[in-house]
Amino acid sequence: MTTKTSLKLIIKNIPTKPGVYQYYDENGIILYIGKAKNLKRRVSSYFSKNHENLKTKILVSKIINVDCIIVETEIDALLLENNLIKKHQPRYNILLKDDKSYPWICIKNEEFPKIFQTRKILRDGSEYYGPYMSTHVIAVLLDFFSDLFYDSGWTPFSYLGAEIKKESKEEYLKIISKIRQILKGDIQIVTNILKKKMIQFSEETDFENAQNIKEKLNLLNNYQSKSSIVSSKINNVDVFTITSDKNIAFVNYLKITNGAIIQSHTVEVKKKLSEKDEDIMQFVITDLRSRFSSVSETIFCSNNLKCIWPKTKLIVPKIGDKRKLIDLSLRNAKYMQFEKKKQNILLQEKKQKNNNLLQIKKDLRLKQLPIHIECFDNSNFQGTSPVAACVVFKNGKPSKKDYRLFNIKTIIGPDDFGSMEEVVYRRYKRLLSERKKTPQLIVIDGGKGQLSSAIKSLKKLKLSGEIAIIGIAKKLEEIYFPNDPIPLYLDKRSTSLKLIQHLRNEAHRFGINHHRKKRSSLSLASSLDEIVGIGPKTIGLIINHFGSVSSLMKSKISDVEKIIGKAKTKKIFKL
Repeated sequence: MTTKTSLKLIIKNIPTKPGVYQYYDENGIILYIGKAKNLKRRVSSYFSKNHENLKTKILVSKIINVDCIIVETEIDALLLENNLIKKHQPRYNILLKDDKSYPWICIKNEEFPKIFQTRKILRDGSEYYGPYMSTHVIAVLLDFFSDLFYDSGWTPFSYLGAEIKKESKEEYLKIISKIRQILKGDIQIVTNILKKKMIQFSEETDFENAQNIKEKLNLLNNYQSKSSIVSSKINNVDVFTITSDKNIAFVNYLKITNGAIIQSHTVEVKKKLSEKDEDIMQFVITDLRSRFSSVSETIFCSNNLKCIWPKTKLIVPKIGDKRKLIDLSLRNAKYMQFEKKKQNILLQEKKQKNNNLLQIKKDLRLKQLPIHIECFDNSNFQGTSPVAACVVFKNGKPSKKDYRLFNIKTIIGPDDFGSMEEVVYRRYKRLLSERKKTPQLIVIDGGKGQLSSAIKSLKKLKLSGEIAIIGIAKKLEEIYFPNDPIPLYLDKRSTSLKLIQHLRNEAHRFGINHHRKKRSSLSLASSLDEIVGIGPKTIGLIINHFGSVSSLMKSKISDVEKIIGKAKTKKIFKL
């Protein structure tokens, strides 16, 4: 059974492709069906923000599993969503009012086929193209067809079929055939004709008509990649595909009715020694057809199998729309296989992280698992430009968004102990005032002195004993504890020591970079102070833009002039 924890892993590994997502509750009932151009972005949005809509909040609280069906285009996702909603009628689609009919273009199954817009699909042999996001798109296409074939004298968009003479039937059907090609995305014949006309108009300097044809060509090219057809020829078919490695096989099942997908399901099967894919397929097909009460007399399959199901024909499609269904099913099976591999890697990484944290808890004799650790380091140069850095690790990894830098305010001169006391006090006073969580472990870069200073601040804040705190001395990597004169020496190969060293080194790197920038800016400011006519405002502009003396002197005079003007630039460069 899927848990909330495993649900997070599923969401994390959802692909960024177009498709349809289905939300399930703890009983395996579909709660909601939706479409997305980017599945990962859409599904993640449900779980990464607070929803004002109460119905959406309730929906999210009930979701225990997510299933995705990958398709080629956004239009295909629209089609699939429409059919799945009508089939399953999920409760929250009704509540959230997402169950709606989309418009199609119909080529009517008649002697002289008419072309028109509709929201109803009838099983009468007619062809349906779409669905479309809006009726405007359909109107544009129908107008385009009307313009395209106006010279022929035929208007297949009006109900004139009965008035056309029988001897004109062949010519009329040729026009319909060209329109059908365009709707399917096969526009090469038409584009060739239009290109010839455009060139002809250009040569005759009739640029207005040439531009009109160019716009039609652009419309055709844009439409080509977006069209989708529901083929009424494919009806009541089960599609099965398999992908596998040495240990696990994944079988995808698609149920097709009236040319549309109304069911998709992927199962994971652990392989036994020397078990063939064909053997797995026979077992899974039997199981899934029974589970979903399938009575389809035709099975499309990716593998050649012995047909063991009575009154059922098994086909391995090679080309055409039937093969496209096999490819779609196989894509979904491979997606599940890839997702499973990623989940296993993530679980292994998480297990390793937990093991590392458990080890440090054991080695340092901590009461809590140190999921949240903070490390402090001071930096100064002969007492000048003192700064401090606080780095944050969560689950054994740097959380850089939580890093903080401090300019020392109350200490003058080279006083590492006083600086440490100040910065620890400021850090946790703020966390407490903002009601934010404090860490389970504090690491101080330094020996007994720095550690004692940090403890003073914790006592002032009444946090002494609430948060575990240690100091690490650089020479021998001794670990110091409060009120314990004897340090702890961890094995150099210890994962605990490596994590503490990582914290210390990261804090030092973060702090020293800030210190260098500050020192450079102060050095620049002091050197500029000596120049008559260069005031604090100008110095501030220079520091913000160039940062250091060396950077300033290497800059082009023209660049400096843009910042402070020609007159002041001359004074700095003594021109």
